[in-house]
Amino acid sequence: MKPRIYNTSFGSITIEGNSYNHDVVITPSGEILKRKKKLSKSVYGTSHIISEAEARFIFKGHPSELIIGTGQTGYVELSKEAETFFEQNSCKVQLYPTPIAIEKWNMTEDKHLLGLFHITC
Repeated sequence: MKPRIYNTSFGSITIEGNSYNHDVVITPSGEILKRKKKLSKSVYGTSHIISEAEARFIFKGHPSELIIGTGQTGYVELSKEAETFFEQNSCKVQLYPTPIAIEKWNMTEDKHLLGLFHITC
């Protein structure tokens, strides 16, 4: 079951009544994981560019769609390699500032939905 996201503020996100103070990944099965930012930071020196290694890590359950919360003001982006990886795996990617991404997440009925939510910047 897809967990409902209730709100976010700088440095926090609330999912199904639990608050998290780190970026999260929500798998198509509803599992909530801590984002492995080091997979991108080791390549680009920042976690604001999602690397292919991180894309491969989050790609669980063969999602058909990925919603990325790019941060409170929208800093996160996909690297070209990550973008190509998702295209090759027929996964549509949508990027929005995190507050808007949460609205899209909660409105989407897709059962094969993957989410990544950056909670700062």
